[in-house]
Amino acid sequence: MPTPARIKPECSNSKPVNIDVEDAMETFASLFICEICCDAKQIRDNFIIKACKHSYYSDCISKFVALELQQNVPQINCPVSGCTGVVEPHNCCSILPPQVYDRWGDALCEALVLAFEKFYCPFKDCFALLIDEKIEVVESECPECRRLFCAKCKVPWHAGIVCSEFQKLRENEREKEDILLLNIANQKQWMRCPNCRVYVERVSGCPFMMCRCKCTFCYKCEARGTDHHCLNCGT
Repeated sequence: MPTPARIKPECSNSKPVNIDVEDAMETFASLFICEICCDAKQIRDNFIIKACKHSYYSDCISKFVALELQQNVPQINCPVSGCTGVVEPHNCCSILPPQVYDRWGDALCEALVLAFEKFYCPFKDCFALLIDEKIEVVESECPECRRLFCAKCKVPWHAGIVCSEFQKLRENEREKEDILLLNIANQKQWMRCPNCRVYVERVSGCPFMMCRCKCTFCYKCEARGTDHHCLNCGT
């Protein structure tokens, strides 16, 4: 039977390598897996989305943000599918190139403008483009001409009359003089003819009136006709 051949080491000076377990564990502890590129990265280079705590390599998230902006996506969500976390610009300013950060800010501003209704200043000599932010305050000031207007009715400010009353007025009854007359009519408790809209004052007698346009109506509730039984006014 032939004798088995003996294999000698290529180098007579080779020695066994001792692996330092503690060093290996320390190296492993300093790494994390990026959920975008799936590579092990130094933990000092990680970026954590505060809303969901997912970690990414800072360079990967920077490229991800730039790609989303190229696709006209101003609100950038966490790259993990189904995650509701949102990437906030102020948390990314240290890892984004200045041009990307500025472009993101511009995109968010444009999205905000598109989300609201736009209208022009109601003053004919101004016509500044304004944004309706749907807030409760209706008395607003135009930033261009500095004059007051009603943000709800989109007209110059109608002092002394609430929006619900103003919106009942016809287009040719909304001037300053018309509103002044309306305020006087409310103080005097004048009523308007339901047909021709002229103001009528009852001096005495029953509540059934006949206007100069021959329209008959109830002075208390403006109901037309003489055969009237109104639960509101008790007639």
